[in-house]
This record gives sequence, structure tokens and C-alpha cells, in this order.
Amino acid sequence: MQAAIAFRHVSKTYQGARGTLRALDAVSLEIAPGEFFGLLGPNGAGKTTLISILAGLTRASTGTATVMGHDVLTDYAAARKSLGIVPQELVFDPFFSVRETLRIQSGYFGVKDNDAWIDEVLTELGLADKAGANMRQLSGGMKRRVLVAQALVHRPPVIVLDEPTAGVDVELRQTLWRFIARLNREGHTVLLTTHYLEEAEALCGRIAMLKQGRIVALDRTSALLAGTASTMLRFKTDDALPPALAAQARVTGRIVQLKAHDAGEVEVHLAALRAAGVRVEDLEIGRADLEDVFVEIMSGARAASPASGSPP
Repeated sequence: MQAAIAFRHVSKTYQGARGTLRALDAVSLEIAPGEFFGLLGPNGAGKTTLISILAGLTRASTGTATVMGHDVLTDYAAARKSLGIVPQELVFDPFFSVRETLRIQSGYFGVKDNDAWIDEVLTELGLADKAGANMRQLSGGMKRRVLVAQALVHRPPVIVLDEPTAGVDVELRQTLWRFIARLNREGHTVLLTTHYLEEAEALCGRIAMLKQGRIVALDRTSALLAGTASTMLRFKTDDALPPALAAQARVTGRIVQLKAHDAGEVEVHLAALRAAGVRVEDLEIGRADLEDVFVEIMSGARAASPASGSPP
């Protein structure tokens, strides 16, 4: 089966005053048609560089990238027409209305007489009542919706979402994911980068994690979750944890999370907290989530997934 997206030994280096910076290091990855795929990593890991190479905005130092079998350099027009990208930045032309913006975007790809689809996209993204509004008049959240509409207006088989919900309200997040999930069910391939790991866990069938330009984990979401501690002890406290627990805890403000592999280990943790006089509030026991997996892998506490870059 031809991959929807394929990166083969892609590297990218930059020359600067401090020497050579390697943004990507021999990344190989295939995403099958119809997948909902997550690309995760900390800031500076290389996610946006990889997407820029896919879009033809940045040239890889070595390796190749293809979209629906089209090389992004030697067959740029076909590759770009197969791709719809929602960028992180709010980039827009202030001189046109929302509908005019979408018609112009359609024209870039040679698409004409698609007003019915434009109307559907506007409705699905909650923009129908803004169709005649000038882009300058829109709020930041509404401009973000227009960026999504622009990426979808030519009905690309591959959709790339680069931090699409960063800084947006809950309503937009729900609206966007409802529409994107529908398109994915209809056969569109989706590549998502996000720092909202609960979104990736809920939406993505497979996930790759990048660290310093390298893939350090690649597997089905369920397999990544299964590889970490099955139980997570969560509570709030204002007290300092005993050193033995502090060394293994993840603390966010007053919220403490401690891994536990079974009920016996939960009891050990609770006994240690009681012995140290730590006052515990809002205690709950739940399963580990993708954030726990991400922290383990990025900290080096867990070995990289042995899965290959090819779809299962």
C-alpha cells in the first residue's frame, strides 16, 4: 500500500554562529492512508521542521519526503495539492472577507465552483455567520477557524494540523475535532502535532515521539499506554514529600502524581505519606495516561519503542 505520508532518512542541519545545529536526524516514518497519526515532542524537537519539509517550505539536508507518493521536491505541485496544512501562526490577508479568502485559496489549487463545499466547511466550523466579514474584524479564535477552513477548502486527502488548538477556547476545540474526526472516517489521513496530550490520546491511533530531532518512540497509542505503570495515584497537598517519594513524583502546583504498578504499591505509597505526616486532599486512583508515557520517555526512564516506522 502506498503511504499517505513518507519520510525516509530525513535530516536537517543549520549552520550558525555556534556551529552546526541538527534539527532532524535521519527520521524515517510512514503514515498509511486513513490514519489519524500523532507527532509529539517538546518545543524544539523538530516537529514543525518536519512539517515544513513536507509542505516544501524547507528543504531537507538529506533524505526524501512524499505525500500520496509525490515527492515534495521533484513533484511539488501534486504533493502540495494533496496536502492541507493548518499552521501554528495566524497568517491572513486583511483585505478580503472570509468567503473571498476561501475562494482565493481554492483558486491556488485550481478548484472552481466549489461554493457548496465552502458553505459546508463554514457551517461545520461555526463560520457561516462570518462569511461576509472582513478578516480584520475577526477575533483570534475565528481567524484560527478560517485557517482550518483554508486547509480543507480543496478537499486534500492528507490533513496536517500543527498545534491547531493552541490558545483557543473549548468550543472551537470541540467543533474542530468533530469535523476532523468526520473527515478521517471518510478516508482523509490526519497528522496532528499538539501539546494537549489528552487530545492525542483520544484521537490518534498511532503516535511518534520526537526528541532532539530523533524518533524515540513509535507505536500504537494503546501499546504505548500499556507499556507504562497501569495505576496512577493522584492527590493534592501543601506539604513537602519525603525524599524517596519526591524522587519519583510528578508535581504540578499542589497536584502530585505517583506511579504504582499494583494495589500493593499504592498501599506502600500511602503508608509512606502517612509516616511523613503529609496531609492529602482529593485522593484518587486512576490509570496512567499519555502524559505519563510522554514524561517517562522524554526523561529517559523508559526505553524507546522497538516499533518500525511503517504502519501496522
